[in-house]
Amino acid sequence: MSWLGIDQFLPTSGLSLEEDMLVRKLLLAHDPDGRHLDSELLLQAIEDAMCCATSLDIACDVKREDDIRQAGVVGLQEPLGVTIHRISSEALSLSLSLSLSLQFTSIDTHIRCFAICLQMLCLCFSQKNMCARTLHVFDLLCYYAWDAKVVLVLAAVSMSYAELCLVIQLSPWNPLAKSVAILKQLQPNSKAFNRRLKALSSLIMKMLDMAKCIFKFTNLSISHLNPDKEAIETIKSNICLTAFWIVRSSLTSYSHMNDLMTIKSGCTNSSAIAIWELSSLAYTLTNLYSRLKRLVDGLIHRLEEKVEQKLVSLFRETRRDNQEVLTTLFSLKDKFPLKEKCSQAKVGISELTGKVVMFLISKPEFPSPEEWLLLVHQANNLPQNKTLEGNYDIVWVPISSSCAWTDSEDRSFDYLSNCMPWYSLRRPHLLSPATVNFIKQSWNYKEEPIMVVMDADGAITNLNAIDMLRIWGVKAYPFSSSREEELWEAENWGLHLMLDGIDQLLTYWIEQGKNVCIYGSDDLGWIKEFHSKMEIISEGVQLELVYVGKRIHHAQMMYIPANIHLHLSPTRIRFFWLRLESMRKSKLRLGKTVNTDQTLQEVSALLDFDEKDKDWAIFGKGSSADTIRLQGNRLVECLDKFPEWGQNVGKWGLLNAFRMALEPAVLDGPCSHTDTIPFEEGLAEKILFCVKCKRPMKSFLVYE
Repeated sequence: MSWLGIDQFLPTSGLSLEEDMLVRKLLLAHDPDGRHLDSELLLQAIEDAMCCATSLDIACDVKREDDIRQAGVVGLQEPLGVTIHRISSEALSLSLSLSLSLQFTSIDTHIRCFAICLQMLCLCFSQKNMCARTLHVFDLLCYYAWDAKVVLVLAAVSMSYAELCLVIQLSPWNPLAKSVAILKQLQPNSKAFNRRLKALSSLIMKMLDMAKCIFKFTNLSISHLNPDKEAIETIKSNICLTAFWIVRSSLTSYSHMNDLMTIKSGCTNSSAIAIWELSSLAYTLTNLYSRLKRLVDGLIHRLEEKVEQKLVSLFRETRRDNQEVLTTLFSLKDKFPLKEKCSQAKVGISELTGKVVMFLISKPEFPSPEEWLLLVHQANNLPQNKTLEGNYDIVWVPISSSCAWTDSEDRSFDYLSNCMPWYSLRRPHLLSPATVNFIKQSWNYKEEPIMVVMDADGAITNLNAIDMLRIWGVKAYPFSSSREEELWEAENWGLHLMLDGIDQLLTYWIEQGKNVCIYGSDDLGWIKEFHSKMEIISEGVQLELVYVGKRIHHAQMMYIPANIHLHLSPTRIRFFWLRLESMRKSKLRLGKTVNTDQTLQEVSALLDFDEKDKDWAIFGKGSSADTIRLQGNRLVECLDKFPEWGQNVGKWGLLNAFRMALEPAVLDGPCSHTDTIPFEEGLAEKILFCVKCKRPMKSFLVYE
């Protein structure tokens, strides 16, 4: 059957006649039935085990146990360790034969069974008939894919090697390890086989490199790129040969591990021959690995060029779904490029079929925790999310600042991706360079976080929706540029826009139509003075105070007077400023100017106050668009005159009384402007203020 959805495997003329015949024999024993093994995780476990096994000095200092070590079984010519090994292998042979005929559910079962299998082959077959022994292993592995074949065998041999090293390393001080070493008939002086162990570990590590290369190829998803069929067949032929030599080398490794239990002190000739055999085998594997790596890397390089060309053309075409685009973007080197948001399981891009996809593109390390938390908060805090969560998905695409990922970036990615409530790339370091270049050039990624939106048909509808999400959350669905314009057209400046979604108590105050004062400063002297004056006003007016500090936190902010009505946490203060920054970016991106857009004017003024370290305050009421913004000194001067204008609060309301105190009417009496508003019960008794000049207006009743 096909590996990658193209033509059936056929050996190529690039092989020698002997190699061609061997490949044909291997293919006769290759009949995969679809069973799956997580080769990637197992390869990582193998590498970890081998690194641990070879990182410590293999030095022993065992006390006198020579007599016991030399003991054997009466009537047998083999050492006690081999005898015990043979008995345990034969006792488990029945479970081995049963396990090989079933679909395994445990990786440990796979490894243990094949470890026993390889051990039995080493004991039961002639040393000269190595090819037959190797082909027999392939008969046992016939139902597995090529990467699974080599990984299972390599896991078995590396496990046995690691167990051997563990016994050797622990036996000087651990009684149990010492007892096991005695039963295995291992010599107490490891110098007798230290060089042999190093040669053995070097051979296993070379097999590991070869297995990684096989996995690298078999995990490619390239059928949509129309790869060179001849190149594919050449690589697959070499993979067959590589797999053969990995298994053959594994059997040889087992033979040498068995021999270590028979080696005697002072026996240098056999050790030198063994080292020479292992080194020669490692040299053969090195040549095979170099050839396979050159072929695989060359294929991937050519495919990278195709990816870059195809991405440019894909976004100019009309499609029915997003699958081809997503596959080209992320699935070149990984058939399951995504990590699931809850279980952290491998996920294919088919999970995104029919959905709006938002690509959160950033460095592996977010600029600040608050920026990340605000996105999470806005994406999951609104009731609309429950009705829309099946229509869109967010995918985090981290991109390193350099060519190679650093340890710090790896740690940051692992932590954040495990916490994020959305998908992320599972192995972002394998992201195609062509995709990275496309993101930087076509999507204008400049290392600042962006959110590129793709609709269900694979068309890009917004090159950066991150500000939309920060401002409106899920209400911004489907997050297109046109939706952004619609939201701004329906939005007015006011407390609701500034504070929406930051804190539930703030939202409640706005819904209840309360008077709210938002103020910012890091000058403790000004804050105390402002607060003392606001307490006088609050005695006769229902007024809530909200302190929002500054964009950059300072230590002084933690010593704000305790009697502030609402002291937001540093995180929520940061949310407030991030929302203001996003409002300004969004408006500027839509081509608005300070002179023509009130919201941009107000937001820019607040950010300017903050940048220039000025004290400020904004007064508003409920969801009204009517607000008053004042700088620190002028605000204090106006508050000093409260005894003069405070009597108007009950008649005009706090904001209007405040405004009339700041900007007294030039002329007495009502203004000359006109405005028509719908009738409401009790409206005729109220004093209305002109939207243009903010002066009282005279009311007339008009009948239709």
